[in-house]
Amino acid sequence: MENRNNKKSPAKDIVMVGLMTALVFIFTYLHIDIPTPLSNTMLHLGNVMSLLAALLFGGIRGGLAAGFGSMIYDMLDPRYLPTCWVTFIMKFMMGWVAGKLAEKNTKEDNPRYAFSAACGSLTYVVLYVIKTYIQNRLILGYEAETVYATMLTKGVTSLANGIIAVVFAVILNAAIRPSLKKAGIIETPADEKNKT
Repeated sequence: MENRNNKKSPAKDIVMVGLMTALVFIFTYLHIDIPTPLSNTMLHLGNVMSLLAALLFGGIRGGLAAGFGSMIYDMLDPRYLPTCWVTFIMKFMMGWVAGKLAEKNTKEDNPRYAFSAACGSLTYVVLYVIKTYIQNRLILGYEAETVYATMLTKGVTSLANGIIAVVFAVILNAAIRPSLKKAGIIETPADEKNKT
């Protein structure tokens, strides 16, 4: 008899994406603002939850949780509201890259999960720095030196967020994954292979 917990379920996917979206939002909301020459950036743990969602639930679901959680935060802050859609795209890409690479981890080893998370995090840092340049230099027309100083501050802060996110996401993934597998909430590529 087939275990119902292991069946693909759209409702289960929606619940997991919703739960991880809420965690991304909450851990982004708890932050420390860091001023830059043109605006603020911040240290937060939202990226930890974004990468954790990707490692546990794969590219699409992880990307959606990362994107929606971060976009909702931006929508509630007037400073970030105009670019909340850009945030969704960048955070989705972070989750999608990390999740797609994690989906290929058939051996379930932490170094591969760390590599997946690092690639997702680096994707976001690069996109964030590019967005900062386009917005401040090409659209708003600020002086190049001021824009570069802002890019540097935001890049360093984003990299710090990213390193913290990779470390804690991998630790949490290792701690949570066995229980979620046992409960039938997640499946590994090896599980999928054994079914066919």
